Amino acid sequence: MGVRIDETDRKILAALQQDASRSLDDIAREIGSSKTPVWNRIRKMREAGVIGQQTVVLDAELLGFEACFFVLIRTSEHEAEWQARFLKALQDRPEVQEAHRLAGDIDYILKVRVENARAYDRFYQALISEVRVHNVTALLSMEQIKSTTMLPL
Repeated sequence: MGVRIDETDRKILAALQQDASRSLDDIAREIGSSKTPVWNRIRKMREAGVIGQQTVVLDAELLGFEACFFVLIRTSEHEAEWQARFLKALQDRPEVQEAHRLAGDIDYILKVRVENARAYDRFYQALISEVRVHNVTALLSMEQIKSTTMLPL
């Protein structure tokens, strides 16, 4: 890691992970500092890439996206051209919240958030029409037990 993170930085990061919309005054007060040093540390961590894009967390179910599928993909194709087409297909689909290339028997796992099973089928049909895959297994999440973006600082 090219950037040094000290205990004060970790406190700032923890506060930001909990609620990045908080004022600098609130964060500074919580960690026992003043606003300007906190701002300077945040700026340096942004410039170093430690702090990335800031966004909001939406309630998927309240917005009508009630189905979450974990999609396991096996492929017999590993050429650069296929991988580029696969990556583009995933990037073009907002339903794909996460995609990971794995070690082991499964090549990729996707987290796909859609309205219902029909919407998942439309996603699936579109995906396999663009890229060839050997095997696809879709697992429907029955209940989300824990979800966080917070790192254990």
